[in-house]
Parts: sequence; structure tokens; C-alpha cells
Amino acid sequence: MEDLMLLGFGDGGWGLMLLEGVAVTVAVTAAAVLIGAFIGSLVAWLKLSSNMASRAAAEAYTVVFRGVPELLIIYLFYFGGSSIVSGVAHSLGAKGFVGMPPFIAGALGVGVICGAYQAEVFRGAFNAIPKGQLEAALAMGMGPMLRLRRIIAPQVIRYALPGLGNVLQLSFKDSALVSVTGLAEIMRRTDVGARTTREYFLFYIAGVAMYLALTAVTTRTLEIAERRADAAHGSRPKEA
Repeated sequence: MEDLMLLGFGDGGWGLMLLEGVAVTVAVTAAAVLIGAFIGSLVAWLKLSSNMASRAAAEAYTVVFRGVPELLIIYLFYFGGSSIVSGVAHSLGAKGFVGMPPFIAGALGVGVICGAYQAEVFRGAFNAIPKGQLEAALAMGMGPMLRLRRIIAPQVIRYALPGLGNVLQLSFKDSALVSVTGLAEIMRRTDVGARTTREYFLFYIAGVAMYLALTAVTTRTLEIAERRADAAHGSRPKEA
């Protein structure tokens, strides 16, 4: 019982610090997913392009960022980014080391990885749109932006929801790697709590429970969004 009080909000309890870690994890993941959505949309568009050079560049991006270890990408953004920021700051007259903010480095690192996976999800979702709809829109004289707004974007979002759920869960796990930059997210907070109190099992189990809770909430939210999208647009084609 006394051990469990360490996870509470009373004197000596780590409850508030752990909740702050949850908030940081959610913030890093949300920022990374938004960055990944922008990059993924652009890369998917390049993959669907008729230009061979554009397709090759997009393919290289997904191969690199899906093939290189996530931790190495985060190191690249944090330490490599800090070197660039320091160089710029020194050229402006600043002295000493100027580091890359851990939150920005972490969100960018996880975001570019997330973007590589989202690109494949968006490309697959676009290919799932019945070609007849696109041909009918073209025959009716719809311009590119009108087709994008009324036909492509709603359908791509609908078909992409299951895949985006997987990417979101992957990003939650990748966000734990950001702890190497000193950012106090769930992994960092539970590790500090475990080392300080020497209650390793208790704090690491608490960390597992927090990640599972976040996954359960986001999975349920996406399931509801998927059902509502299906209700609005009818049943899915079997090949989607």
C-alpha cells in the first residue's frame, strides 16, 4: 500500500510529475503527427506524380526514414540541429553552446519518421478511391481544387483512418526515445521516479499502464471517427 502511495498526489507522491509526463508525451506526439501529416501528404502526392524524378525523390525519402533507426534520427535532429543553431548564434555574436530545444528536436525527429509512414497510408487511401468517381468529377468539369475538396480529401481521410491509427500508436512509442534529449515525457519521468525511489517495478509498470491508456483512448476515438465516416459515405469497397 505504501508503495502505491508513491504514485499518488499526496506528500512524496509522484502522481503530478507522471501526469506532466503524459501531457508532454501527448504534446510531442500530436506535434509529430501534424508534421508527419504535412510531409506525408506532400510525399504521397510526389509518389502519385507522373514525373519520374519526383517519384524517385519521394521513394528515397520513405526508404531512408523507414529504414534508419528512430533513435539515430532523433540524435541527428537534436545534436546535429544544436550544432547548426550554435553556428548561426555564433555568427550573430552569441557565445557558448546554444542547444536545440528538446521539444522541437523531438517533434521534428518523430515527425519526419511519421511522415514516411503516413505517405504510404495516404497513397494507399488515394488508390482506394473508385476511379469512376474521379472520372465522373472530371466529366462534370470540376477543377483540381474542387475535386480535391469534394471528392479526394474526404475519401482519402476516410480510407486512411485505420492506417493513421497504426501510425499514431507507432508515434506514441517513438516519443519515448525523445527522453534521450532530456525532455521529461512519460519514459523520462518514470525512469527518474524509479531511480530515485528504487521502486523500479512499480514505476515502470506505471509507465506501461500510461502508454496503454493513451493507446486505448486514441484507438477508441479513431474507431468512432471511422464509423461516422462510413455512415456518412456508405460501405467501403472490399479492396479498400
